[in-house]
Amino acid sequence: MQVALLLSGGVDSSVALAELVRTGHDVRAFYLKVWLEDELDYLGACPWEDDLASAGAVCERFAVPLSVVPLQIAYHEAVVQYTLAELRAGRTPSPDLFCNERIKFGAFLDYLLTHPDVDDDVAVATGHYAVIRRCNAHVELARSPDAVKDQTYFLSHLSQSQLRRIVFPIGGMTKREVRDRAAALDLPNKERPDSQGICFLGKIRYPDFIRHYLGEREGPIVDSDSGTCLGTHRGFWFYTIGQRQGLGLAGGPWYVVGKDPDANTIVVSHRDAVDRSARVQFEVDDLSWTWEPPVRHDVTIKLRHGPRLHDARLEWRGDSRISVTMREPDRGVAPGQFAVFYDGDVCLGAGRIREDACTY
Repeated sequence: MQVALLLSGGVDSSVALAELVRTGHDVRAFYLKVWLEDELDYLGACPWEDDLASAGAVCERFAVPLSVVPLQIAYHEAVVQYTLAELRAGRTPSPDLFCNERIKFGAFLDYLLTHPDVDDDVAVATGHYAVIRRCNAHVELARSPDAVKDQTYFLSHLSQSQLRRIVFPIGGMTKREVRDRAAALDLPNKERPDSQGICFLGKIRYPDFIRHYLGEREGPIVDSDSGTCLGTHRGFWFYTIGQRQGLGLAGGPWYVVGKDPDANTIVVSHRDAVDRSARVQFEVDDLSWTWEPPVRHDVTIKLRHGPRLHDARLEWRGDSRISVTMREPDRGVAPGQFAVFYDGDVCLGAGRIREDACTY
């Protein structure tokens, strides 16, 4: 089978390449070039040249051809513009979900199918921590055995047509096993640290990215209990619900519990008040399913990337909205973020958390 591997230059995708070669696949490697790496270079060290050199060294080791794919315009239109629009509206964006759906398994696949050396039935491989299960009638997306590294949250918008083409060579491995495999193979990048943060920023700090496009606008930080102004912030778009760091307030800890974009106001509270106001119920829309909408009403959900799961019950509100009731409250339910649904370890899909219809 011919496989097009997205190679970032990191350890995960490099071990994925090694696994594909070991199992006898016809592999082509591709490095995605994104526009921000040049556009925002002055903000800090962006490692794309190092990434590309690392990817090239790994490909040379395995005699696999490497191509650079220019997807600058697609990234800007599909991921960056969405991120900025959500921030301006006071919501918390999830850019990595759209990076996977619209770029890595969207625009890149469209590019592949016009490539002269690529078969029509080519598979797309990455170094994601997730498991693909091919059933009789459909393909399942399941969580990685490494609960901390599991990336199904970011893959929850993928469709059946996308999942049918996907291969995750390290999806069933833990991070420790991947590192050990890289060391055993003596890969040239075996000591390379993991990447952090938003997919398209490289080493650029997220606040610097926001400042570049949205600027700064001072506004009040208000105590939710007393209404007292405790200080000033640099712009509501720098903060998200549940955030504790970066507030610069005395007498803490303080947590962000609300935002008023129209008044450019941040609302904060102490932990005891935050715990009392943690949400048990909320609604989601903008629904996306990896196969079919769930038949079961009792599921588990993730509210953010990471190992934590909530037991929850779903109730449909028409065809386009779902009410979610969790067994335990969570103080970080942020409008704009996505709740991702699971049946056992199988990722069912996701819905965007609405700004209204929330119960505390």
